Amino acid sequence: MKPVTIDIPHTLGAAEARRRLEEGFEKILGQVGEGAKVTRQWTGDRMAFSATVLGQTISGHLDVLSDAVRMEIKLPNVLAMLAGKIKGRVQTQGQLLLENKPPPPKP
Repeated sequence: MKPVTIDIPHTLGAAEARRRLEEGFEKILGQVGEGAKVTRQWTGDRMAFSATVLGQTISGHLDVLSDAVRMEIKLPNVLAMLAGKIKGRVQTQGQLLLENKPPPPKP
């Protein structure tokens, strides 16, 4: 397993960052692979997760801090060669979720 660490700064405060992550986490993992089977479990401000993509399991956790989100993803060796691409996609989607803009209106 190859660990990948991603830090995503934000100015939302921990509560709003967590709310946005709860709503958008599957979208982030969807960038890793379409049709990923995702599980997640919150304990305080830490979320443990796993996703099965193309028969490979990705696992890790993220910590929601007042000014950043730190995510550690453990990639199986088969996906380790894609670590840079995966990190870039996850970081981009995370930044979009945590932009300091008002949430969209509910329909």
